[in-house]
Amino acid sequence: MRLVGLSRYPVKSLMGEDLDRVLVEERGLVGDRLWSVRDPDGKLGSGKTSRRFRRMDGLLELAARYDGETPVVTFPDGRVLRGDDPGMHDALSGHLGRPVSLAREQDVSHFDEGPLHLVTTASLARVREVHGSPVDPRRLRPNLVVETDEAGYVEESWVGRRLTVGDQVVLAVRGPMPRCVMLTLPQRGLPPDGQLLRTVSDDSDLCLGVVVDVVTPGAVAVGDEVMVR
Repeated sequence: MRLVGLSRYPVKSLMGEDLDRVLVEERGLVGDRLWSVRDPDGKLGSGKTSRRFRRMDGLLELAARYDGETPVVTFPDGRVLRGDDPGMHDALSGHLGRPVSLAREQDVSHFDEGPLHLVTTASLARVREVHGSPVDPRRLRPNLVVETDEAGYVEESWVGRRLTVGDQVVLAVRGPMPRCVMLTLPQRGLPPDGQLLRTVSDDSDLCLGVVVDVVTPGAVAVGDEVMVR
């Protein structure tokens, strides 16, 4: 098996950036979801509402990447602002139609389930088969996409086992990744898909991909061999 996709999301619930190589630490990919859009009461902007999160429509119209350690956000009208720009908070508030700010992770984790999210090409192929149309991996917001010749939701059989990626990184597969309405929402370059969540619910008990913990940090790169222990 090979690592064929590597993605990082500098700001939670915004579109992210595809990488060729990145360091992995205990928290996950270095810089992944390290920033968030926040309401004045501290709730984190998300595609859903929960104890920690608040749904904010429009986040997926924004894209974030890093310039060094500073997040850079691209707006639908073409504006590009660095996270340290004093106009960032007003720009985000204007786009979302509510007072918000951009803030770095502190006491409240920005992760929904765990430090890394992995999906295989086998799972993507299975969803395409039952959904009747291709499913862009960007809808799933994975960190790692692993190519495999096996069929079906193969990564769910890895729960409780360890993966080696390249010659440094060791990961532990914690459990299936539960899905939410984020799957169905429109985002930059992708229209809404209102039936996708029902497809995943009916065919795989509302889970797709797996949550992964980091056992041994290190560097990973697209093309690395992936082995199941």
